[in-house]
Amino acid sequence: MKKKTLVIGASLKEERYSNIAIKRLRTFNHPVKAFGLKSGRVEDVTIDTELIDYDTIDSVTLYLNPKRQQDYYNYIISLNPRRVIFNPGTENPEFYQLLRDNNIEFEVACTLVLLGTNQY
Repeated sequence: MKKKTLVIGASLKEERYSNIAIKRLRTFNHPVKAFGLKSGRVEDVTIDTELIDYDTIDSVTLYLNPKRQQDYYNYIISLNPRRVIFNPGTENPEFYQLLRDNNIEFEVACTLVLLGTNQY
């Protein structure tokens, strides 16, 4: 099943994990939306610099440190995704509790590993 995914913290730099994740998600034919500080494209995915009220986001995968996530708590919760993935370095117990309070699942995992092991 294809899972529409929003990558938050998307980067145009090819060596960044968010950039690699966008490419890998597309390799597996998952629809991808991306939000970052600089607009541009990663393959066929446009990186938006404004918060958009996307429809039917299954998964949000985070590439922001916990302090920077705070500005996006309400936005992510408003999207009502099925789950939020906290990639290495993004672990955030404060946000876990907010997600629990809003009945949104979360995983502390690496998107790239989940994809590579067929667990995405």
